[in-house]
Amino acid sequence: MRRVHGGGAPLVMGVLNVTPDSFSDGGRFVRAADAVAHARTLIDDGADVLDVGGESTRPGAEAVAADVEIARVRPVIEAVRAASDVPISVDTMKPSVACAAIDAGADIWNDVSALRHDPESPRVASTLGCPVVLTHMQGLPKTMQAQPRYDDVVVEVGRFLKARADVARAAGVARDAILVDPGVGFGKTLDHNLELMRALPALAKAVGKPLLFGASRKRFIQAIDDPARDETDRLGGSLAAALWAAAHGARVLRVHDVRETVQALAVWRRIDGRE
Repeated sequence: MRRVHGGGAPLVMGVLNVTPDSFSDGGRFVRAADAVAHARTLIDDGADVLDVGGESTRPGAEAVAADVEIARVRPVIEAVRAASDVPISVDTMKPSVACAAIDAGADIWNDVSALRHDPESPRVASTLGCPVVLTHMQGLPKTMQAQPRYDDVVVEVGRFLKARADVARAAGVARDAILVDPGVGFGKTLDHNLELMRALPALAKAVGKPLLFGASRKRFIQAIDDPARDETDRLGGSLAAALWAAAHGARVLRVHDVRETVQALAVWRRIDGRE
């Protein structure tokens, strides 16, 4: 993950959901063999990192027991690690799942609760010694889109991420092992999401940590385009958001459509004279 602290193109993190109920691809990769095959595709398409998740965090999602989550992610992580040295992130709020995933070969803990789900999470993150992604989320996945409110979303998200980064540091997580995610779609209205995206450079400066950005296939795209359109038809909006984030300081882009994102980044950087 050294590139997140330097220049050059942002890392592309490919999403690998091994859940039956994720909003975009739920059920497609529940079987370990299907998940591993998709992981190979993501790597071939240019993914710098794979993000494996065993619990959906879509709006309204029900919580999953830790043992169920481990049973979903562990065999996939083990198989991918046996076949590739690509960095693997585990998308989980639970420290026990993070421990099992790191033991199976994962390298990064991506926590949408920003180490708040369990009082032991900061200590466990320090013990694991791996990079940690801290995400802003108002509420819990099941309720987060029930009338989210902020006085100033940019200021409040920035303060939250800075505070959670300080908690992680105080627990012993290395300074250069912390990334932050403003949490587009996690307890935000369309206007909140747009305000955060416009303020990415200010957020990065306020928090002092590399930004991970994930807007791929999210609902706000459909709200801008056409609410009546098929909810799976969000590629164009996903690419637009990814390029905006890349141009405004994001160091990691979490996406479903890896090949298209890698291509869009290459063309944008060539036009811009960056390569």
